[in-house]
Amino acid sequence: MPTQMFVNLPVQDLKRSIEFFTRLGYTFNPKFTDENATCMIIGDNNYAMLLVETMFKTFTPKPIADAKSTTEVLVGLSLDSRAEVDRMVETALAAGGGRYKEPQDHGFMYTWGFEDLDGHIWEYFWMDSAAAAG
Repeated sequence: MPTQMFVNLPVQDLKRSIEFFTRLGYTFNPKFTDENATCMIIGDNNYAMLLVETMFKTFTPKPIADAKSTTEVLVGLSLDSRAEVDRMVETALAAGGGRYKEPQDHGFMYTWGFEDLDGHIWEYFWMDSAAAAG
């Protein structure tokens, strides 16, 4: 069985978060969705568990970081082109996400991201594999 990745993120309003990420094209596994959590399908074997804060607190004795004032994690996801990166971030911004920096073009890699409704940073990138290897 291949390794699966589950990123667990606390959210204040699960319904709003599901609506936000649905606008970005993500889908959710209904078998792992209830009033406390949802399993957002990012890709093959990659998922984000969006958990209401009371549920998230059952997973850790540490306090939940305020993602709007501190950075707890950067979720980095690759896409197939610069245009897809731009489309994803522009869609997120139109859906209520926050701008936290401008796009960055490193020649072999292009990145841009947004803050979701709870302040978590989602960084999308496209990389020219041949240029990066050379």
